Amino acid sequence: MSPEAIQPELLQLFLTERLSRAFRLLAVEIGRALSFRWRGAYAQYEIANDLRAIEAVPTAELLQQAWQVTQRFFERLDAIRALLVEDILAAYNGDPAAMSFAEVMLTYPGLHAIAGHRIAHELYQLDVPLVPRIMSEYTHATLGIDIHPGAVIGRGFFMDHATGVVIGETAVVGDHVKLYQGVTLGAKSFPLDAAGHPQKRIRRHPTVEHGVVIYSNASILGPITIGHHSEIGANVFLTRDVPPLSSVRQPAEVRTREAGSSD
Repeated sequence: MSPEAIQPELLQLFLTERLSRAFRLLAVEIGRALSFRWRGAYAQYEIANDLRAIEAVPTAELLQQAWQVTQRFFERLDAIRALLVEDILAAYNGDPAAMSFAEVMLTYPGLHAIAGHRIAHELYQLDVPLVPRIMSEYTHATLGIDIHPGAVIGRGFFMDHATGVVIGETAVVGDHVKLYQGVTLGAKSFPLDAAGHPQKRIRRHPTVEHGVVIYSNASILGPITIGHHSEIGANVFLTRDVPPLSSVRQPAEVRTREAGSSD
């Protein structure tokens, strides 16, 4: 079928039907997940108040909330698409092996991972329980890339090779950042509250400013800041701030072997 044979009004109907179906399916899943807001609150209440009961949210109210949340998510689709276009451009411009935009979209695991993350992150921002984590763990299981849906990632993000990348919940990544395989933006040990439970929603992970490049298997841990346009070398273990425009390297020793030596 030639492009001329595709009638715009029929294409519009097709897209409307697909989006309407996606809206209904997502609203159902969000409705199922929203009950875990209450369960999460109940678990915290149990700890603090010795198992005394609290009132559950009525089902009808959850369904109404699910519909409203899904509507707000769909209103963000254009913005998500715009971010993904910039991610594709970053991959194409950042990898000499990329021969076309189509190659990036269809074959790059890092692009698939950031696409899933951008969707999951919007749902996370809308306080949808479980669904964002299920999405991120599906990406983790299938691609070996672990990005928590709470992580904030800027425009034009590129993970080259991407296998083994880990980005934690409170990490903040600026625009036009490039990571290589095996990079960890993780946390160190974290503080406990008065009851001995891990403190939630506190900053535990790094902030990586605009234009930073981090090479393979670098581990950057804790609530530190990597200044803009810095370069972090392979296998670096970093737990302190890095000023802008810095270069961080592991010491490398080069030795000349004697003929016949196996060392």
